[in-house]
Amino acid sequence: MLRIAQVLKSNGTDGELLISFFDVAPEDIDLQEPVYIEFDGLPVPFYFESFTPRGVNRALVRLTGVHSLKDADELSGAAIYADYFEEEEGEDLTGWTVVSADGTTIGTVTDYEDIPGNTCLWVRRPSGQEVLLPFHEDLVVGMGPASHTLTLSIPEGLLD
Repeated sequence: MLRIAQVLKSNGTDGELLISFFDVAPEDIDLQEPVYIEFDGLPVPFYFESFTPRGVNRALVRLTGVHSLKDADELSGAAIYADYFEEEEGEDLTGWTVVSADGTTIGTVTDYEDIPGNTCLWVRRPSGQEVLLPFHEDLVVGMGPASHTLTLSIPEGLLD
C-alpha cells in the first residue's frame, strides 16, 4: 500500500476531517475504492462518504464510521494509505516517467514483467538501454497520477 495522505485535524463536530495528500492530487482519488488507516498494525478500510477538495493538495472528507468529534480526533495525525500495488496494475504504468528519490530521471516504463511475487517494470533509459526494476511498495517513494510520474528509491548498483 502507498501512503497517499495524512489526517491534519478534525473539522466541525460531526466527524469531518481535513486531510493533506502526498504526490497524489485530490481529483485523482477513486472515491469508490477504500482507503486504509492502520490500527494496532493492521490496515482498516474506510470509504469516502463525502469529499470536498480544498486547494491543490487538501480535502475535507467524511469517512464511513467516523461520525463524531471524538472519532475524528482519534484519527488526527493518522496516515492514509491506498492499495495501488495489485500486480495487474503494472501495465497501467506504461508511459509513466520513472524518477529516482534524488530527482534524477531514470526513464520511461515500457512494459511490466509479472514474475510471481516480484512484479518488475521494464524502463527505457534516455540512452535507449532497457532495465528491469522491481516494483515493490518498499521502493516506491511516490506516485503522481496527474503527471504520470513514479518516484522510486533505487538501490545502489541496480542501474549499473
